[in-house]
Amino acid sequence: MAKALWNGAVLAESDRCEKVEGNYYFPPDSIKGEYFQESDKHTSCFWKGEASYYDIVVEGKVNKDAAWYYPNAKEKAKNIENYVAFWRGVSVEA
Repeated sequence: MAKALWNGAVLAESDRCEKVEGNYYFPPDSIKGEYFQESDKHTSCFWKGEASYYDIVVEGKVNKDAAWYYPNAKEKAKNIENYVAFWRGVSVEA
């Protein structure tokens, strides 16, 4: 079971994560939506596609663009489409 944690909160928890390039991608139904706010940030990966980001908000503290996902993943990354990964101080315990 993998868990994503930040500022004392469990952001996501699942035993169905996909590990890609050292990152755990959590299934969309494992994300605790109350901590996530859409960001306007987007980046591009040549083989995964365009990533969208979330700000993480826990007890009034904001971790800007700390989670990302691929809403329309390219063919080779379809297994992580809409799955959410973390960085910027979010710890993942697996």
